Amino acid sequence: MFLPVFLGFLAAFLFAASAALQRGAVLDAADSDTEHRASRHQVPVLWLVRRLVRRPRWLFGWTTNLVGFGCQAAALHLGTVALVQPLLVTQLLFALPMASAAIRRWPTLRDWLAALAVSGGVAVFLAVEGTAPLEGEPNRGRLLLAVLVAAAVVVSLVQLAQRKRPMVYAALIATAAALCYATSAAMMKLTADSLVERGVAETAADWPGYVLAVSTLCGLLLGQQAYGSGSLSAAIAVMSIVNPVTSYALGLLAFDATLRVSTGSLAATAGAAVLLIVGVLGLAHSPTVRKETSSTAEHGVYPQSGNVSGTVSTRTRKTGTRP
Repeated sequence: MFLPVFLGFLAAFLFAASAALQRGAVLDAADSDTEHRASRHQVPVLWLVRRLVRRPRWLFGWTTNLVGFGCQAAALHLGTVALVQPLLVTQLLFALPMASAAIRRWPTLRDWLAALAVSGGVAVFLAVEGTAPLEGEPNRGRLLLAVLVAAAVVVSLVQLAQRKRPMVYAALIATAAALCYATSAAMMKLTADSLVERGVAETAADWPGYVLAVSTLCGLLLGQQAYGSGSLSAAIAVMSIVNPVTSYALGLLAFDATLRVSTGSLAATAGAAVLLIVGVLGLAHSPTVRKETSSTAEHGVYPQSGNVSGTVSTRTRKTGTRP
């Protein structure tokens, strides 16, 4: 159990570092867009990525993200989806000191309490026997059904988000991104196991690898859109909650993971969930994190309400410099 847990924590750290790097690159791209705008016939998120791929900071963040995916894949191969994915909420614990260092400000008491809640939730989740399922075989029929349902929900959320206020837009797009990441985790588990047990040729002929590629790409693109929507706190909170919750449900339902049904384990699961949600919400709305990311709102990287796909637009920064 130690190795998948360690790799899960390492993946969370790398994802937090990647988010910080990519977020900064998004703001830099918005700052530089003073003359050109995406035309109404372009897909805006592709326009944004085309600008970002020219920036070393974004590429480094993307590479860090890939390494994180590698650690996550190894953790999922050694453990279960229901065990590994909930550990990823700890990326907010890593994001807090990064934000504090960026603004040169010590975390507040509220920040420490939120971090303590997340740490306590993870500790309960790992310590109480039966709370984190350690075994489970995939049920491909259920997984395929889950993929189809997730795809339909993602498309619906993206359409529903159009013409909404920045905070609502960020929450809906972040939910769609989180569903993509949860789907990727399930497919990553299948693909990693298949590579080890069946080899490259048979894995390449199987459908989970292709679903993994599509869901991961969609998750990355939607994640960029959510980060640049003008409400970073909402995006972080939603993704940090929806991803592990969906993954935990997938692990139980689609992988036939065994959950110990007893009063103690159910109470521990509920208690861990409450602590994690309270801690995630506290860290996502932390004054430290909000101050470090306030330049998002100052830059005005908001979705255009008049474009069906949510075009990213820019406004001139008022005063000050980005930390």
